[in-house]
Amino acid sequence: MAANRPELILASASPRRLALLNQIGVEPEHLVPAQIDETPEKNELPRKLAQRLADQKAQTAAHKARALGLPGNAVVLGADTVVAVGRRILPKAETLDEAAMCLKLLSGRAHRVFTGLALLTPSGALRRRLVESRIRFKRLSAREIEAYLSSAEWRDKAGGYAIQGIAGAFVMKLQGSYSGVVGLPLYETAGLLQSAGYPVSFNWLNPAGPAI
Repeated sequence: MAANRPELILASASPRRLALLNQIGVEPEHLVPAQIDETPEKNELPRKLAQRLADQKAQTAAHKARALGLPGNAVVLGADTVVAVGRRILPKAETLDEAAMCLKLLSGRAHRVFTGLALLTPSGALRRRLVESRIRFKRLSAREIEAYLSSAEWRDKAGGYAIQGIAGAFVMKLQGSYSGVVGLPLYETAGLLQSAGYPVSFNWLNPAGPAI
């Protein structure tokens, strides 16, 4: 490990976010999932919700890390993704009915995906980024919706779908960050980590390179 390099705490147990970090050669030293209430506040806009939840996840994980006795020089990364049609925030689908509602609403129209990032530094400074992407779905047939629901890929996914999976076949157009839609915008994440003294490229020096 590089001299004085801070450790990284990821405020999530999401295999998607961990895989995205691994893609750029980053392996968090600690995973500290932050369980928070993700209910939108009254009249809260989608972009505000994504950033607020990312902030809360980073702060909650930092508090848990202190209680667990983890290193005080660590940086804590939190993220949250919100899918919206206009001002309407779609749920992270937990039931078939929720997923079906999302797919019918998204069918044949454009929507936005907001991913908020929050990085808490050892000094207590909170650095933020918010990434917005626009996606247009094809018009889905009743048979396609039924088949997708049977896959269960939608479970616990914002907007009831996973772009990195089967639902990639529904996407006609994407403007923005693909990795952000998956759950962690890599360009912005790397910038935040570098700005906090976490050298993202350190592991690239390994002749084997990052895992693919």
